Amino acid sequence: MSMGPTSNLTPELAAMQVEIEEHARRYGLDFYPTIFELIDADQLNAIAARGGFPTRYPHWRFGMEYEQLSKGYHYGLQKIYEMVINNNPCYAYLMRSNAALDQKLVMAHVYGHCDFFKCNDWFSQTNRKMMDDMANHGTRIRRYMDQVGVEPVEDFIDACLSVEDLIDIYSPFIQRREKKDNYRFSDRDKQEEETRSPRFQAKGYMDSFVNPREVLLSKQLEAAEKGVVRRIPEQPERDVLLFILEHAPLTSWQADVLSIVRDESYYFAPQAQTKIMNEGWASYWHSTIMINKAVTAVDIVNYADHHSGTLASSPTQLNPYKVGIELFRDIEDRWNRGAFGRDYDECEDVQVRRRWNTGAGLGREKIFEVRQIHNDLTFIDEFLTLDFVRDHKLFRFGYNAGSEAYEIESREFPKVKQQLLQSLTNRGRPIISVVDGNYRNRGELYLRHDFSGVELQADFAVDTLRNLERLWNRPVHIETVLENARAVLSFDGKNHEIQKGDAVDVPDLEAIT
Repeated sequence: MSMGPTSNLTPELAAMQVEIEEHARRYGLDFYPTIFELIDADQLNAIAARGGFPTRYPHWRFGMEYEQLSKGYHYGLQKIYEMVINNNPCYAYLMRSNAALDQKLVMAHVYGHCDFFKCNDWFSQTNRKMMDDMANHGTRIRRYMDQVGVEPVEDFIDACLSVEDLIDIYSPFIQRREKKDNYRFSDRDKQEEETRSPRFQAKGYMDSFVNPREVLLSKQLEAAEKGVVRRIPEQPERDVLLFILEHAPLTSWQADVLSIVRDESYYFAPQAQTKIMNEGWASYWHSTIMINKAVTAVDIVNYADHHSGTLASSPTQLNPYKVGIELFRDIEDRWNRGAFGRDYDECEDVQVRRRWNTGAGLGREKIFEVRQIHNDLTFIDEFLTLDFVRDHKLFRFGYNAGSEAYEIESREFPKVKQQLLQSLTNRGRPIISVVDGNYRNRGELYLRHDFSGVELQADFAVDTLRNLERLWNRPVHIETVLENARAVLSFDGKNHEIQKGDAVDVPDLEAIT
C-alpha cells in the first residue's frame, strides 16, 4: 500500500487503490509510490490550469486557462477524469463527484502513467522533485513581485513564455559542448585559458553573485584589446534560452525568472515528446486491468461506455489515446504471432501475412521494451505499418482554399506516415538555432530556422522576434525560407523588416517515404 500521509481518500477508495495497485504490480508495472487526492471539480480545474501543480508562480494565463476549463465543465462540454504528476512520489487527483467505477478506472489509468514516467528513458533526466521546485519557483517570483512590482515581473514572464519552446530537447542526453581538459600545457591552451570567460557553474538565481557581469565584461574587453576574436557561439546552439541566460544583459531577477521558465520547459518536454505513447500505454493497462480483474458483470456496460468515449475518434484531429493503445495492441499481436523479421517483411502474399503465426509469444515482452526506449517520433516511425493505416482508416488532411475547409488529401501510406512524423518532429515546433551573438560586430542576435518544407507562421515569428529583442536588448534576426526564397526577418525594437535573398530548393515532402 503506497498511500502517503496526506492522502484524503475515503476507506472505500483506499481499499480500491490497494486492489488496483496489486493488479498493476502483478502485471509487471513499476512505479513510484502514488498518492491520490480527492478534490472537487473547481479544485481540479484550478490545478489543471497550473499544469497539474497545486502551487506555481502567479500569472494571468493560469487564471485564463482556469476560466476556460471551468466554463467547459459547467456547460457540459468537457470533464477532467484524471491528472497525474511525474514526481517521486507521484501525485494523482480524483474528482469527488465521480462514480466508484470511474474512480477505479482512473486509478488503473494513473498506474499506467506512473509506470511510463518511471521507466521510459525520455523521462530519465527529469526532475523527480518538481512538486517542491514548483513551489520554490512561486516563492521566488512572488518575492521579485514584492521588490520590483507585479506588472514588470508579469510582463517579463510574458516575454519568457513566448520563447519557452526554444530549447534543445535532446541536450539532456547529448553532450553538445566540448569539455575542457583540466590540464593545459601548450602555449595555445594557455592563451585560451586567459581569454576564456571566467564563468563558474551556478544555479540561475545565484549566477549574478557567482559570476558578476562587470567582471565578465571586463575580461571580454581585455581579450578584445589583445586582438583575440572568438565566435560566440563557436557552433550553432539550439538551446536559445541558455544562450540568452549566459550572454544577455539581464538583471539578477530577470535571469532567475528566465531560468525558472527554462527549467520548467525542460521538465514538460518529455511529456510533449511521448503524448501518444504515454496515453496509449495508460489506456492499454486500464483496459487490461479493468476487463480482466476489476470490472464486475454489473458494471461492464458502464465501463464499456466510458472507455469507448475516451477512445472515440474525431473527424478533425488525432486522438492520442486511440492511436497509442491500438498501436501497442498491434505490436503485441504481431510479436505474439512472430509477424516480424526478414521472412515476414519479404513476404508479399497478403493472405499469408494475415494468417502468419509462428507462436512466438513475445508480445508482452516487446511492448515493455517499446515503452522503455521509444518516444512518439520513433514509435510511429518504427511501428506504424501499411496494414495498421488501412485497418484504422488513417488519412492525410490538408487545407482546401476553395472550400475554406480541411479535407482528406490522401490515403497513401507514405504520405500519411510522413505527415504524422512531421507533426511530431521537435514536438511540432520549428527548430531554431543561435548562429551569432555578435552579428555585424554590433552585439546583435542572429538565429537560423532549420527549414524542412514548412514556413514559419508569420504572426508567431513577429511576436517571437519582439520578445527575443526584449530579452536580448539589441536587434534580433532570424534566417528562414519564405515563398521558396531565403529570407531574414529582423526586429530592432521599433520596426520589423524582411530581406529576401536567393531562391532555394524546397524539400519535396511528397517524395519522402
